[in-house]
Amino acid sequence: MNIVWLLVLMVFYNGSSSRGLGTNVTARPDTVNIGAIFPFDSVIGEIAKLAISIAVEDVNSDPKLLNGTKLILKIQNIKSSDFLGIVEQALLFMENDMVAILGPQFSATVRVVSHIANELHVPLLSFAATDPTLSPVQFPFLVRTARSDLFQMTAVADLVAFYEWREVIAIYIDDDFGRNAIAALGVKLGEKRCKVSYKVPLNPKATKDDITKALIRASSMESRILIVHIYTNWGLQVFSEAKNLMMMGSGYVWIATDWLPTILDTDPSLPTKDIQGVLTLRMYTPESELKTKFKSRWSNLTRARRVNVSYFGLNTYGLYAYDSVWLLANAIDSFFARGENVSFSNGSNLSDLQGGRLNLDALKIFNGGSQLLQNIVEVDTTGVTGPIKFNADRDLINPAFEVINVIGTGTRTIGYWSNSSGLSVDPPEKPQNKLQYNGSSTSIQQLYSVIWPGQTTQKPRGWVFPDNGKKLRIGVPRRVSYREFLNVKGTDITGYCIEVFQAAFNELQYGGAYKFVPFGDGKKNQDPIEVLRSMQNVFWFSIFTQGLDGVVGDITITTSRTKMVDFTQPYFESGLVVVAPIRKLNSSAWAFLRPFTPMMWTVTGLFFLAVGAVIWILERRTNEDFRGPPRKQCFTILWFSFSTLFSSQREETGSYLGRFVLIIWLFVVLIINSSYIASLTSILTVEQLSSPIKGIESLVTGNDPIGFSNGSFAQKYLTDELNIQSSRLVPLNSPEEFEKALQDGPNAGGVAAVIDERGYMELFLSNRCGYSIVGISKGFATSN
Repeated sequence: MNIVWLLVLMVFYNGSSSRGLGTNVTARPDTVNIGAIFPFDSVIGEIAKLAISIAVEDVNSDPKLLNGTKLILKIQNIKSSDFLGIVEQALLFMENDMVAILGPQFSATVRVVSHIANELHVPLLSFAATDPTLSPVQFPFLVRTARSDLFQMTAVADLVAFYEWREVIAIYIDDDFGRNAIAALGVKLGEKRCKVSYKVPLNPKATKDDITKALIRASSMESRILIVHIYTNWGLQVFSEAKNLMMMGSGYVWIATDWLPTILDTDPSLPTKDIQGVLTLRMYTPESELKTKFKSRWSNLTRARRVNVSYFGLNTYGLYAYDSVWLLANAIDSFFARGENVSFSNGSNLSDLQGGRLNLDALKIFNGGSQLLQNIVEVDTTGVTGPIKFNADRDLINPAFEVINVIGTGTRTIGYWSNSSGLSVDPPEKPQNKLQYNGSSTSIQQLYSVIWPGQTTQKPRGWVFPDNGKKLRIGVPRRVSYREFLNVKGTDITGYCIEVFQAAFNELQYGGAYKFVPFGDGKKNQDPIEVLRSMQNVFWFSIFTQGLDGVVGDITITTSRTKMVDFTQPYFESGLVVVAPIRKLNSSAWAFLRPFTPMMWTVTGLFFLAVGAVIWILERRTNEDFRGPPRKQCFTILWFSFSTLFSSQREETGSYLGRFVLIIWLFVVLIINSSYIASLTSILTVEQLSSPIKGIESLVTGNDPIGFSNGSFAQKYLTDELNIQSSRLVPLNSPEEFEKALQDGPNAGGVAAVIDERGYMELFLSNRCGYSIVGISKGFATSN
């Protein structure tokens, strides 16, 4: 009977409570068990353990949250790195009937524990697992409370594109954490037409020798942009070995992910001499009053709790661990506010797992796990890390990173990255950074200046020719003549063309390696057309004649040659010129007749007489000065015409037509007089040289032999373009042969003139007298 009355009272109580309050309110428990599972000896684990403990104390001391329910924290130290060890420790830990678990830290551990959490319906809040492939589709009870590496790799890709680099080398841990992040980096770089050109995976248990060998492989590659994505426990050792290998100097670019600022924030006293100039990223947490108060508490709390540690700095993962507890507490409060209660049951999936060393029959399913998970992802609050709110993919909203440059004894923030504004010198929360960022344009992005490795502010070009790469084979002709342009003496190759090539090569944005490959027998100048034809078919040429990638030399650009190969811009003007012997014209008493030719003198005299006759005809009827006996009139005509040279004629012209003719004639006389004076002055003051050859035209019309440089295109031009018989052409190999042939002349087995390129002829004339350029044929250009 007592039992019956007890049941009646329970039914009456439940019914009256429901009708009276109008809501389904369940009494809250006094305590709720939550767990934390991660390694205590890691840089992140040390800080997270203390931050979580502080957060639990703060939640329990807040009377407005949970309405009297206290959180009971149970922490498990995951020490094993093997799969079975992780499973065993996780299963034993899950026997404690916990409603949620904080952690784990490593992605591999998260994957194992997440499968167990899925079966037991226990939400898993990871504040440190950043693997971008940890999807809520595969792990429905996993909630990431920190930033995914997908956003961090997007920021790295933006940095690479911002500085206009195209290839990077990735150094990473060869596990899920490293491989998946670098895969995401490859995708983001591909969107910006960049790529990971070489990957350097490191074993999680890598030794010093392993790191050294990996860095040596990386240094032999062409890219000098190195992305380092590894763990905090031995990350600095990579930079230490890189410095020993001279890889921390000028030309290198090192970009470290957020593991580096995690170490530096945890222990700011660490020396930074091995990481000077490194760029790194830190998860951005906006400044707030809440964050400032917590950081001010941290130092005192760490001193009180860790008396044997001189400094225990707060890193970003500690902030996220602290906020994860508050996130969970808010979700539990909402869970209870909806009338849910904490209960566990033995599911059908666990009924067959009884017995055994792992005591699997002690595992129970959290009945309210799905609802608590929903409450977690619906939380909208603010913590020490900023706004805490999840998007549809269960990622925290507003992902952002600080871009940091390690300089001197500390670091300097040179900008920020966010998915809304890209790279900017202003924090992401500023209104001007709310612009639409499409992820591809770098025109609106900006950063402060960087001090790169090697203490330089000049942006590294990011590329060198790889040590194991093929060197460019540059052909150089063995010239017989004019070695001032190109001189090959064994392995010593010098000359003006080589200096131009090296100066241009040094101006390239990217470096490279090359070697000179001489060609020709050195006995005569080889026609470059033979080499250029061979370069048209690189495959054939490389097999049979050890092919060339280019040619350096004084090779003239012609139409036929441009159809076979590409030329650089010309570095000096050229053209075929005619050089012939000259003789000096001596001055004499009759030098005053030399300004004009005999024909010019005759024409000028006739014009004088003609003008005099015209004036006489126009003036004789009306002008007394032009009348008289025939003898007088002839004398007047001669006198009047020649006196116009000095403007001293005494006869006056009366007719308008006569005056008009006279004005025109005086203007002509002025021109003749000026030309004569100028020419005579030049004859009397400047040495006069003369040559029987007046230009290329006189050579074409004549029959004298013509010299040309052996191997030059001049022979083809003279025969094909000017139709000069090849029998008249005499090949010459050296300036000495040029001089001898010109001295001998056409009558003694020599030549009347030599036709060659201007550059060669000017060099020929620079130290030889008695010869001169007497004609120009056609303009060309000389180039490498």
